[in-house]
Formats: sequence, structure tokens, C-alpha cells
Amino acid sequence: MAQESRKQLSVLVSSTMAFTVCFMVWMMFAIIGIPIKKQLGLNETEFGLLTATPVLTGSLVRVPLGIWTDRFGGRIVLFVLMLSTVVPIWMMQYATEYWHFLVLGLFVGLAGGSFSVGTPYVARWFPKHRQGLAMGVFGAGNSGSAVTKFLAPALIAMAGGTWMIVPQVYSVVMLVMAILFWVFSSTNPAHNVPSTVGLADQLKMLKDPRVWRYCQYYSVVFGGYVALALWMTKYYVGEYGFDMKLAALLAACFSLPGGVLRALGGWISDRYGAYKTTWWVMWVCWVAFFILSYPQTQMVITTINGPVAMHVGLNPWMFTALLFVVGIATAIGKASVFKFISDDFGNNIGAVSGIVGLAGGLGGFILPIMFGVLVDLTGVRSSCFMLLYGTVCVSLVWMHYSFKPESCATVVNQTMTGTAKA
Repeated sequence: MAQESRKQLSVLVSSTMAFTVCFMVWMMFAIIGIPIKKQLGLNETEFGLLTATPVLTGSLVRVPLGIWTDRFGGRIVLFVLMLSTVVPIWMMQYATEYWHFLVLGLFVGLAGGSFSVGTPYVARWFPKHRQGLAMGVFGAGNSGSAVTKFLAPALIAMAGGTWMIVPQVYSVVMLVMAILFWVFSSTNPAHNVPSTVGLADQLKMLKDPRVWRYCQYYSVVFGGYVALALWMTKYYVGEYGFDMKLAALLAACFSLPGGVLRALGGWISDRYGAYKTTWWVMWVCWVAFFILSYPQTQMVITTINGPVAMHVGLNPWMFTALLFVVGIATAIGKASVFKFISDDFGNNIGAVSGIVGLAGGLGGFILPIMFGVLVDLTGVRSSCFMLLYGTVCVSLVWMHYSFKPESCATVVNQTMTGTAKA
């Protein structure tokens, strides 16, 4: 028993560290994309595509990676995946044309597929009543986004302002982390789906409408998180005139809780149930995005004493505080969606988490491009939050009507289950 506990802890820690590095690499265009944009003279839409390109491949590979994890085990799949990104990361420093960055970004984006490998790999090492917390701890590797916001600007400053230092360092970090993961992780063949189970059998559950519900929720809480993590450094630079180091630091106030507190979301989901937790997450995001959507506005009001000029808009500190709240909410929501999956699809976590992760990742790919298009069309930077506000509105309506026949019973049953566990 003691040996099994040590293996569980070793697997959890090594997998979380590996995922943190993968996410750090996956989000590096949030920082190096700013000097690249200036270097190449890109518009907002082109910048959005640049930052989102790694997210595309990181999303598309999630389904096959999840299936391969069910079949071959997470240790070997994650190790090979990490190694496959080392050379593309290193080659990034030699890119000179826009299409060079896009092509290399597609290969670097493979690192984003690590989530659909690590989630089932970690979950199967723990009993069902602790899987929500275990997946939440692993999911805290999303904090790699915040690590990039601390580390990449510091590296650029240390190298005299050249962004090429970032892919140089990141490629070495990825290689070292892959080796450490292999050394400290473990393999349990009993966790693999039997070889008699074919691909078609693994994909049958995709006909289940619950899977598509979870895809929709995750495209909001994860897709929105990824999109904002990529966009916020540049937002601070453009909206408030901050330099990149301060902008990245403030943007990390969103990215850090959005990653680290995913473990808290796992515990809350275990305690109160996935449905209730996800419902409240959506409401918190709805209110926050409504406030964040309001652009900086100058008004002149005619009074009996003459015209009075007024300014309406969020100052950077209020803006950051609201982003911090959104970061906490998305962290909890990411965990609660995967609690749904572990509850309903325990024998096919890899395949289902792959398709749900794909939906979330595609949200993270499409949204930054749409952010750029909206800014180019309207000139209003807060239009990105208007778009997110609309997506959450749709989510709340869909969630309400999807669960309406069963919502009362669901909340009661999950609350009673949580009380019994306590």
C-alpha cells in the first residue's frame, strides 16, 4: 500500500511538472508574438492567427492522443510527445517570414496535446472519489501560462531585447523535463484498455449527447482561458500603455489562478458535484464579462450649469481584479467539466477527454483570431470581452435547457453524495 501511494504521488508530481512545461511552451507566442508582430508589421488579425496557430494542432491531436493513452499507457505517449516538440521549438529562432512562424507554430503546438494524455494517465492511478482532486492537481499545470509571462520577458530583457532567447531556452527545458518525467513516472499495464477493444468501440460514446454538452462547457472555460492568456499581455500594452514586462506581470494575475486553482476546482467538484459547480462558474463569468465589455468612454452631459465631461471605464487595477475573478472561475470550471467525464465515462476517459479537450482547444484557437478581427473592424479593444459575454450567455441557456428535466434531481443527488463523503 505504501509503495502504491508513493507511485501515485510520483506519477502525479512528474505529470504535473511535465504538463506545466508543455503549457509554458504552448503559450509562448503570448509574449514573443508581441516583438514578432512589430518585426513583421502584422495587423491585429494576423497577430491573433500567429498566437492561435499552436493551439490548433494542440487541439486536433487530442483525440488520437487520448485514444493512444487508453491503449498504450500515458507514460510512453507523453514522453514521445514531449520529445517531438524539442526540434521545432529550437528552430523557431531561425524563422524570418510570417509563414515560417505559422508552420513551426503548428509543430510546437503538439505540446498542447499533453493534457489529453496526462488526464487519463493520472486519473487511473487514483480511486474514483479522489479522481476529481487528482485531475485538478494535474490540471494546475495550466499555470505554465503564467510561468511564461514571468520567464519569457525576463529572458528577453536579459538577452538585450531579442526574443530568440526564448525558444533556445524552452527547447532545452522541454528536453530535460521529458527525461525527468520518464525517470520519475511509472507504468501500470492494468490501466490500459484491453487490446480487444477497437477504435470504433472507443469512439461509440461520441454519439452520447452528454459528450457534446461537455464539449460546449469546456470551449468556454478552457477555450476562453487560453484565448485570454494569449491576448491579455498585448491588451495591457495597447489599452493602458504599459511596457511588456509590466503587462505580462498583470496578465499573469489571470493566468496563475486560472491554472493553480484547478486543484481547488477538483475538490469542489468532488464535494458538491460537477453540475452545481459548473452552473455557478458560468454565472460568475457572465457577470464579469459584462463589466469587462464596457469600453473606455468619454461623455459630455448637458446640465443646467453647462456641459460636464465624464469618463467611464475600468482603470487597470479594477480591470486586473475582475480578470483575477475570471481566472479563478475558469480554473474551477475546467476541473468540474472533467469531473463530469470521470463520473460518466470512467472506462473511456482518454477518448472522451480527447474530444472534449479538442473542443476546448478549438475555442482557444478561434477566439484569438476573432479578437483580432473585431479589433480591426471596430477599433474597440474590449470587443473581445463582448464576444466572450455572448458565448457565456449561449452556454447558460444551453445548460439550463439541457438539464432542465433532471436538474432538480441532479443537484439533490450530488449534494447528498457530497454530504455523505464529508
